[in-house]
Amino acid sequence: MTPRAAVIIPAAGFGTRMNLDHPKQYHLLAGIPILVRTVRAFCDEDYIARIVVVVPSDMVQHTRSLLFDHGFDETKLTIVAGGRRRQDSVRAGLDALDDSTEIVLVHDGARPLITRQLIVRCYEAALVSGAAIAAVPVKDTLKKDNTLGQVAKTINRISLWQAQTPQAARRDLLEKAYRINGDADVTDESSLLEKAAIPVTLVEGAETNIKITRPEDLFLAEKLLSNNAAPIFRIGHGYDAHRFTENRKLVLGGVTIPHSHGLAGHSDADVLTHALCDALLGATGNGDIGKHFPDSDAQFLDVYSISLLKRVIQLVRNNGFMIVNADITLICQAPRLAPFLPQMKEKLGQACRVVTDVFNIKATTTEGMGFTGRQEGIGCHAVVLLQK
Repeated sequence: MTPRAAVIIPAAGFGTRMNLDHPKQYHLLAGIPILVRTVRAFCDEDYIARIVVVVPSDMVQHTRSLLFDHGFDETKLTIVAGGRRRQDSVRAGLDALDDSTEIVLVHDGARPLITRQLIVRCYEAALVSGAAIAAVPVKDTLKKDNTLGQVAKTINRISLWQAQTPQAARRDLLEKAYRINGDADVTDESSLLEKAAIPVTLVEGAETNIKITRPEDLFLAEKLLSNNAAPIFRIGHGYDAHRFTENRKLVLGGVTIPHSHGLAGHSDADVLTHALCDALLGATGNGDIGKHFPDSDAQFLDVYSISLLKRVIQLVRNNGFMIVNADITLICQAPRLAPFLPQMKEKLGQACRVVTDVFNIKATTTEGMGFTGRQEGIGCHAVVLLQK
């Protein structure tokens, strides 16, 4: 059997050099949080049975929601609080592993461009030699300065390597290194292993396996992503209509609108939200709202349609897509809807976990023509653009 491995992703720092008002690992890289991209790189490896993400103590719940909202397998993922130093965070990750783990990989949360090939090479090197580190040969001339900020000497770069991650080791070796030198201040796991006289094999890494430390690194990472693969776009269209009825609330886009009549339907008959759901399902090739929430099912009787939208968004995310924008047109002779459109955008943004500017909502009449013009009901069209 393939030895079971776990990956520990330390992401408990703040990243002050990025000049952000939030930890850099939660910052968006080409529309997706850096940490999400990093975790995703390890999800499809069968030999990795556990992924432990180590974050600031006050971000544990937020991280859990963020990762699970992006469709990660809850049975494979553990989120724990980190410590003051990187080695404290990795130690917390080690403590979260069960006894079946034989190989431990450690990978920086801020290295989102890691490739499957490099992960496999580090894992296999640890199997053979006990411990391994991804690194790239130093290619620039190195200078040592003096106390005056002047060049004191040139360092011979032959045999010098720049450390990266993953860093991999047999679990028993890494735990031995912690027992011997766990209190020493070190910058990576390889340093701990070295101090314990445990040999570490060099595995050639990749220049693209950059760690996002400064704002210019983010720009470079976006360029690398755009060069590696063209984005995939999908367009979806949705339409829904419901007739007016008495003794019901009128709910549009999750907002209750004062009016003499509501809309008839099995759910709350929110035509706007239904049209948006159909557009999202259409763009991802997942049928329509009736397939997922049939009116023959009692659990959807009078259901608040925003809750259905949240489930559809989860499906969209599970398919690897994000909303670029959505354009929605309500067709309604009465009541007047313009004052309520900003509230609708807020509701949709909250449900879809995106900024409200993603949505454009318009309301129009048909100048008295057709079923909407005769005030028999309300119709709605929605068009969405998704990107993977």
